[in-house]
Amino acid sequence: MDRVMSTALCSTERVIGLKEEQGFDGRVVLYPTNQTLKDYLSWRQADCHINNLYNTVFWALVQQSGLTPVQAQQRLQGTVAADKNEILFSEFNINYNNEPVMYRKGTVLIWQKEGEVTTKEVKLPAEMEGKRMAVTRTRTKPVPFHCNITGDAFWKEHPEIIPEDS
Repeated sequence: MDRVMSTALCSTERVIGLKEEQGFDGRVVLYPTNQTLKDYLSWRQADCHINNLYNTVFWALVQQSGLTPVQAQQRLQGTVAADKNEILFSEFNINYNNEPVMYRKGTVLIWQKEGEVTTKEVKLPAEMEGKRMAVTRTRTKPVPFHCNITGDAFWKEHPEIIPEDS
Protein backbone atom coordinates (compact mmCIF):
# COMPACT_ATOMS: atom_id res chain seq x y z
CA MET A 1 0.00 0.00 0.00
CA ASP A 2 2.93 2.37 0.63
CA ARG A 3 3.87 1.99 -3.04
CA VAL A 4 0.31 2.70 -4.12
CA MET A 5 0.10 5.74 -1.86
CA SER A 6 3.49 7.11 -2.92
CA THR A 7 2.34 6.82 -6.53
CA ALA A 8 -0.99 8.36 -5.65
CA LEU A 9 0.62 11.28 -3.88
CA CYS A 10 2.86 12.02 -6.85
CA SER A 11 0.11 11.74 -9.44
CA THR A 12 -2.38 14.37 -10.51
CA GLU A 13 -4.86 11.72 -11.60
CA ARG A 14 -7.01 9.63 -9.33
CA VAL A 15 -5.51 6.19 -8.81
CA ILE A 16 -7.75 3.33 -9.83
CA GLY A 17 -8.73 1.21 -6.87
CA LEU A 18 -8.51 3.88 -4.20
CA LYS A 19 -11.90 4.60 -2.64
CA GLU A 20 -10.83 7.93 -1.19
CA GLU A 21 -8.93 10.92 -2.46
CA GLN A 22 -5.19 10.83 -1.94
CA GLY A 23 -3.94 12.45 1.22
CA PHE A 24 -0.84 13.47 3.02
CA ASP A 25 -0.18 13.07 6.72
CA GLY A 26 1.60 16.17 7.97
CA ARG A 27 2.37 17.30 11.50
CA VAL A 28 3.79 20.35 13.21
CA VAL A 29 5.67 19.51 16.37
CA LEU A 30 8.00 21.50 18.60
CA TYR A 31 10.82 19.45 20.12
CA PRO A 32 13.01 20.64 23.00
CA THR A 33 16.35 19.98 21.27
CA ASN A 34 17.65 19.44 17.77
CA GLN A 35 18.91 15.99 18.80
CA THR A 36 15.39 15.04 19.87
CA LEU A 37 14.15 16.17 16.45
CA LYS A 38 16.80 14.06 14.70
CA ASP A 39 15.82 11.08 16.84
CA TYR A 40 12.15 11.59 15.95
CA LEU A 41 12.92 11.78 12.22
CA SER A 42 15.05 8.63 12.49
CA TRP A 43 12.18 6.86 14.23
CA ARG A 44 9.79 7.96 11.45
CA GLN A 45 12.15 6.49 8.85
CA ALA A 46 12.37 3.23 10.78
CA ASP A 47 8.56 3.22 10.97
CA CYS A 48 8.40 3.71 7.17
CA HIS A 49 10.64 0.65 6.76
CA ILE A 50 8.53 -1.46 9.13
CA ASN A 51 5.30 -0.48 7.39
CA ASN A 52 6.67 -1.05 3.91
CA LEU A 53 8.07 -4.47 4.81
CA TYR A 54 4.69 -5.50 6.19
CA ASN A 55 2.83 -4.14 3.17
CA THR A 56 5.23 -5.74 0.69
CA VAL A 57 4.62 -9.16 2.25
CA PHE A 58 0.89 -8.55 2.74
CA TRP A 59 0.27 -7.63 -0.89
CA ALA A 60 2.49 -10.45 -2.18
CA LEU A 61 0.36 -12.89 -0.17
CA VAL A 62 -2.86 -11.37 -1.51
CA GLN A 63 -1.86 -10.76 -5.13
CA GLN A 64 0.49 -13.68 -5.78
CA SER A 65 -0.67 -16.38 -3.36
CA GLY A 66 -4.36 -15.64 -3.64
CA LEU A 67 -4.96 -15.16 0.08
CA THR A 68 -7.76 -12.85 1.12
CA PRO A 69 -6.72 -9.71 3.00
CA VAL A 70 -8.03 -11.27 6.24
CA GLN A 71 -6.02 -14.46 5.63
CA ALA A 72 -2.87 -12.46 4.83
CA GLN A 73 -3.31 -10.40 7.99
CA GLN A 74 -3.76 -13.57 10.07
CA ARG A 75 -0.68 -15.12 8.45
CA LEU A 76 1.42 -12.09 9.36
CA GLN A 77 0.07 -11.67 12.88
CA GLY A 78 2.88 -12.03 15.41
CA THR A 79 5.67 -12.08 12.82
CA VAL A 80 8.88 -10.10 13.15
CA ALA A 81 11.02 -8.59 10.38
CA ALA A 82 13.06 -11.78 9.94
CA ASP A 83 9.86 -13.81 9.44
CA LYS A 84 8.58 -11.37 6.81
CA ASN A 85 11.92 -11.40 4.99
CA GLU A 86 11.85 -15.20 4.98
CA ILE A 87 8.30 -15.29 3.55
CA LEU A 88 9.30 -12.85 0.81
CA PHE A 89 12.41 -14.80 -0.09
CA SER A 90 11.23 -18.39 0.23
CA GLU A 91 7.74 -17.95 -1.26
CA PHE A 92 8.19 -15.09 -3.74
CA ASN A 93 11.96 -15.03 -4.42
CA ILE A 94 12.10 -11.41 -3.27
CA ASN A 95 15.15 -10.17 -1.38
CA TYR A 96 13.74 -7.18 0.47
CA ASN A 97 17.22 -5.59 0.69
CA ASN A 98 17.19 -5.36 -3.11
CA GLU A 99 13.92 -3.41 -3.18
CA PRO A 100 14.40 0.24 -4.22
CA VAL A 101 15.66 2.43 -1.38
CA MET A 102 12.73 4.78 -2.03
CA TYR A 103 10.39 2.17 -0.58
CA ARG A 104 12.67 0.95 2.19
CA LYS A 105 13.72 4.39 3.47
CA GLY A 106 10.93 6.67 2.27
CA THR A 107 11.40 10.17 0.91
CA VAL A 108 13.02 13.10 2.70
CA LEU A 109 12.31 16.52 1.20
CA ILE A 110 15.00 19.14 1.71
CA TRP A 111 14.65 22.77 0.67
CA GLN A 112 17.68 23.60 -1.46
CA LYS A 113 18.70 26.69 -3.39
CA GLU A 114 18.95 26.11 -7.12
CA GLY A 115 20.02 28.48 -9.87
CA GLU A 116 17.35 28.82 -12.54
CA VAL A 117 18.28 30.29 -15.92
CA THR A 118 15.52 31.79 -18.07
CA THR A 119 15.61 33.88 -21.23
CA LYS A 120 13.82 37.21 -21.01
CA GLU A 121 13.42 40.25 -23.15
CA VAL A 122 14.96 43.22 -21.41
CA LYS A 123 14.07 46.73 -22.63
CA LEU A 124 15.56 49.88 -21.27
CA PRO A 125 13.26 52.96 -21.23
CA ALA A 126 15.09 54.72 -24.10
CA GLU A 127 15.21 51.64 -26.37
CA MET A 128 12.65 50.78 -29.03
CA GLU A 129 13.48 47.09 -29.08
CA GLY A 130 14.43 44.89 -26.21
CA LYS A 131 17.34 42.51 -26.03
CA ARG A 132 16.90 38.82 -25.25
CA MET A 133 19.25 37.75 -22.52
CA ALA A 134 19.68 34.93 -20.04
CA VAL A 135 18.69 35.79 -16.50
CA THR A 136 19.75 33.65 -13.59
CA ARG A 137 17.89 33.70 -10.31
CA THR A 138 18.07 31.54 -7.27
CA ARG A 139 14.98 29.73 -6.06
CA THR A 140 14.48 27.44 -3.12
CA LYS A 141 12.83 24.17 -4.11
CA PRO A 142 12.07 20.92 -2.29
CA VAL A 143 14.47 18.22 -3.45
CA PRO A 144 13.62 14.55 -2.73
CA PHE A 145 16.24 12.28 -1.15
CA HIS A 146 15.93 8.52 -0.68
CA CYS A 147 18.64 7.75 1.84
CA ASN A 148 19.37 6.69 5.38
CA ILE A 149 18.93 9.54 7.87
CA THR A 150 19.31 7.43 11.00
CA GLY A 151 23.07 7.82 11.29
CA ASP A 152 25.36 10.81 11.60
CA ALA A 153 26.53 10.73 7.95
CA PHE A 154 23.37 12.31 6.56
CA TRP A 155 23.38 15.12 9.11
CA LYS A 156 27.10 15.84 8.55
CA GLU A 157 26.45 16.00 4.80
CA HIS A 158 23.53 18.42 5.32
CA PRO A 159 24.43 20.56 8.36
CA GLU A 160 22.18 23.38 7.13
CA ILE A 161 19.02 21.38 7.90
CA ILE A 162 19.34 21.16 11.66
CA PRO A 163 22.19 22.96 13.42
CA GLU A 164 24.00 21.32 16.29
CA ASP A 165 22.60 22.10 19.75
CA SER A 166 24.63 24.73 21.53
